[in-house]
Amino acid sequence: MKNGMNSGTGLAIGLSIGTAIGVATSNIGLWLPVGMCLGLAVGTALGKGNDSDDNESDEEER
Repeated sequence: MKNGMNSGTGLAIGLSIGTAIGVATSNIGLWLPVGMCLGLAVGTALGKGNDSDDNESDEEER
C-alpha cells in the first residue's frame, strides 16, 4: 500500500511541476505528460527503496 501512496504523491508533484513549466513556456500540451511521467517514475523509485527496508526488518523479526 505504501508504494501506491508514493506513486500518487509523485504523480501529484509531477503534474504540478509539469503544469507550471507548461504555463511558463506556453506549451502545456508537452509539459503536462512529461511531468506526469517523471512524477510517476520518481514516486515508484521512492516506493521501491522503502519496500526493501521493510522487508529487511520483517526478516530480522523472524
